[in-house]
Amino acid sequence: MRKSYLKELVYQVNGAAIEVHKATGPGLLESVYQKCLSHELQKRAINFYSELVVPVSYKGLKLDAELRCDFFVEDTLVVEIKSVDTMHPIFDAQLLTYMKLLKAPLGLLINFNVKHIFKEGQTTFVNEFYRDLPD
Repeated sequence: MRKSYLKELVYQVNGAAIEVHKATGPGLLESVYQKCLSHELQKRAINFYSELVVPVSYKGLKLDAELRCDFFVEDTLVVEIKSVDTMHPIFDAQLLTYMKLLKAPLGLLINFNVKHIFKEGQTTFVNEFYRDLPD
């Protein structure tokens, strides 16, 4: 996997999120945005899991920590969506946790409850798995 592939994937997912936001606007429940984004990703033939149970292993034990990420795209990109007035640091921690446990190099945190989704509603996260990839 290359960084250029991931950048294109992020571009496609952001495009899908922008399309959802253009059609629905802010102010809906997160579950509505999740269904709409699922539809847009399917239209774009992007492979993903929705509400994926995130595995947790500790000293050889598989633990049920009841973690679920909103989207795991192409087995490499974690996408968490929100519909909130204020973003909180716990949302960053949530996304970074999923990225680490899934060994995903990139993550997107998307808040649909904003006026302009691309300017103020999307944050991209990278971790050590991304830094080690070739360009």
